[in-house]
Amino acid sequence: MTASAPAESRHFIERIGLPRNLAWGFLGLLFFMIGDGVESGFIAPFLAESGAGDATRAAVVITAYGLTVTLGAWLAGALSDVWGPRRVMMIGLGVWGVMEVVFLAVAVPSGNFTLLLVAYGLRGFGYPLFAYGFLVWVLAASPSNRLGSAVGWFYFAFTGGLPTLGSLLASGTEPIIGKYMTLWISLGMVVAGGIVSLAGLRNAHGGGRLADPHVTTGQSILNSVAIAFKRPRVGLGCVIRIINTAPQFGFLVFLPMVFADQLGFGTPGWLLLVFTIGFANIFANLFFGILSDKLGWHRTLRWGGCFASAASALAFYFVPMHVSQEYWVAVACAAFFGITLAGFTPISVLMSLMAPDQKGNSIAVLNLGAGAATFVGPGIVAAFLGLVGPGGVTIIFAALYVIAGIAVSGLKLPKEALDAVAHGETMEEVHEAHDA
Repeated sequence: MTASAPAESRHFIERIGLPRNLAWGFLGLLFFMIGDGVESGFIAPFLAESGAGDATRAAVVITAYGLTVTLGAWLAGALSDVWGPRRVMMIGLGVWGVMEVVFLAVAVPSGNFTLLLVAYGLRGFGYPLFAYGFLVWVLAASPSNRLGSAVGWFYFAFTGGLPTLGSLLASGTEPIIGKYMTLWISLGMVVAGGIVSLAGLRNAHGGGRLADPHVTTGQSILNSVAIAFKRPRVGLGCVIRIINTAPQFGFLVFLPMVFADQLGFGTPGWLLLVFTIGFANIFANLFFGILSDKLGWHRTLRWGGCFASAASALAFYFVPMHVSQEYWVAVACAAFFGITLAGFTPISVLMSLMAPDQKGNSIAVLNLGAGAATFVGPGIVAAFLGLVGPGGVTIIFAALYVIAGIAVSGLKLPKEALDAVAHGETMEEVHEAHDA
């Protein structure tokens, strides 16, 4: 057992909950996600204008993208276990860059729906392999009693780019150079972020293989699925993680038309609302991460995340609809929604500790849930928007948050994980203690 160092003996970076040896990784992740987030506020109408044909077919392309994001997020954990997070991040950077070039240089100019679907869809593997590969690194190399703070910093960088600063960048460039050239700028940001992370982390501990030597790649992938059924608590955590951001990705499909066209705020007005969600969220991630280490991960998740998000989702759609002439009201509701999404930060901590003997596989399930949210959210919109309208879809999203809040009580930690937290051990030390 390794006791954590006294606060006064730790570096300032460590005292604020940021793992010192991974600091460059967080900075690079921010740049990478800025590039990935540039398109978040206008990709649906852009696809409709570039070969998809209409909003429904654009939703099909985005849903396909969400499916590959789901698969990539799941593989990020399973492959990081046997290949190491560093190698997985390199693959993610390569996939994102190559497929974005194909998308912009071939698919968009041709206006071919099939090419758009294939190129944009395959690019979906890129960001989850890079970002969630780094999350595995963070969860494996950070002391267990400060995991909430470390994960808060991860989501600070993640949501700082997607959609926050990415949308802010787009709001400035799109009116001047258009959507298409803005997407080329996003490619440059992603490449720069990948280089910063991988170069800065070259000597950092935790980037290599995490699994036992006898575990093969195939076994790790199979185990990352089986664990959700063998240990139902892990599967439940996956469902809660899906519910966390599924409404956010769903809103990105139909709210651009509502706020930009129906309420008359225009595309720049909508993009600023997307920025507001992310801007509020990035700082709230830090707040809830640090708070959860002190107040309790379960309590923070239930009240600060699930139940509060149910209220904020309803407010985000219905309040501006009734006060359509007051843009500041929409801004306030967007900020409220962004803050409550950050209340889900402790789910990453709980998932990393519920199966200390299979940390990589439990993280893979967490990543599966994060990726699935990008598929489930637009999928719910595609299935129900024509039946119940935007208001009905919003109510469905709020109901999911309430269900998640009730389910939090099932996320119980094993004794060995609780003991490890008390001693400030890392995930690797938790695994060693469990084996002993």
